Amino acid sequence: MNFPVRLAACTATLLVALPGCRVTPAAGPDVVLPVSWRNAAGFPTASPQRDLSTWWSSFGDPQMTRLIREALDGNRDVASAIARVRQAQAQRDAQRSSLFPTLDFDGGRSSGKTWVDGGTDRSSTAYSAGLSASWEADFFGSNRQAILASSADAEAAKENLYSAQASLASEVALAYLDLRSAEERLAIVKRSLTTREETTQLASWRAQAGQIDQLELKQAESSLESARSQISSQEQNIAQTKNRLSLLCGRAPGGISTGSGRVPSPARRLAIGIPADTIRQRPDVRGAGYQWVAAVARTKSAEADRLPSLRLSGSLGIDSLTSSKLFNPESTAASLVAGLSGPIFDAGRIRANIVVQGAAEEQALYSYQSTVLTALSEVEDALIACRRTEERLASLEKAAAAAREASTLASQKYRSGVIDITTVLDTQRNDLSLEETVAAVKADRAAAHIQLYKALGGGWSAGS
Repeated sequence: MNFPVRLAACTATLLVALPGCRVTPAAGPDVVLPVSWRNAAGFPTASPQRDLSTWWSSFGDPQMTRLIREALDGNRDVASAIARVRQAQAQRDAQRSSLFPTLDFDGGRSSGKTWVDGGTDRSSTAYSAGLSASWEADFFGSNRQAILASSADAEAAKENLYSAQASLASEVALAYLDLRSAEERLAIVKRSLTTREETTQLASWRAQAGQIDQLELKQAESSLESARSQISSQEQNIAQTKNRLSLLCGRAPGGISTGSGRVPSPARRLAIGIPADTIRQRPDVRGAGYQWVAAVARTKSAEADRLPSLRLSGSLGIDSLTSSKLFNPESTAASLVAGLSGPIFDAGRIRANIVVQGAAEEQALYSYQSTVLTALSEVEDALIACRRTEERLASLEKAAAAAREASTLASQKYRSGVIDITTVLDTQRNDLSLEETVAAVKADRAAAHIQLYKALGGGWSAGS
């Protein structure tokens, strides 16, 4: 029996334990996780520690592996995500400074003249130096919650980077599949042209001999030119897909080498994890969890603003008429002040801010729940696609083999004058259509496995 479990039971594992601080929400996200996948029959279950960071190596295609690595190194969106991580970490460090006192210094020199009776003046110079310090005691945790929120933001930025890496790897792999599929379909069309040219030439000879009328000849010519038109279409797809790969790799059009190859085949025995393991591996789910943690912390920080705060400040000052006596103990003055302050009337500003942060927390929770559900749906969809494309490919390969034989037999019978050209052209069109469909479904099968690897949380590495 398939007993569901609630995500709240593993919130602490799925979310975070931030360095130096921890948040424990009042209630976990109310999302139901299945204990197994509905469409996982035939797929072995992997251990939670299975490394999916370089899943593309399982396809055994060095060209695809090279392009993915180039993209991860040169893509501008990934570089921007790395910069956002540095920005979030710097903001976290700046927020941490609120727990420590601040220390400032100042110094000065002033000169002046004093006029006395008789029209003479007296000059005077004064020197001063001082240190001042202040510190706000975080009795009710407002600053600590703000630091926790900033730390969660920094971790979310990391997860967004990992998510960008995973998405980029899958986009490059899918574009590579499109390229190889278009190249294979182009080769299929070119092979079919040879047969159609022979048929058209034979029809032309028969028309000249008066054995057939012009209708059959025109039908053959039309079929030939129709096939030729597909060459330009496939060449356009190939050129545009190469440009797409160049863009993903952060290069100008034509800036990469794609080499040659066939549509790569996925591993026959892909191992998958159980749903809870999948949730833990996906960076977008963890990122949404960190954003929820940050929102909870900001709500608590806003609530602490209703309570009084204690600020301590002190100063050490020196005033002297001569620089030689500037550091004379007799010219030194010190002070220490403690101040307690709290809100009395703010026209509802604090209360409104609490409502704002509470609404943001609620949105973050719903976003987290939606991300979890999306993750579960993507895995199930990919599992379905893997199975159905495999089944479809097996049937289409049998149909394509039969169509090739039918086309060959029809050509032989036409040469013998047993059948008319309409039957020959129909079998040739069916043969070409099925060959192209087989090539397309091979790419669809590989694409389904790529989507499954991505849905299972693969394609990124914390060390990259």
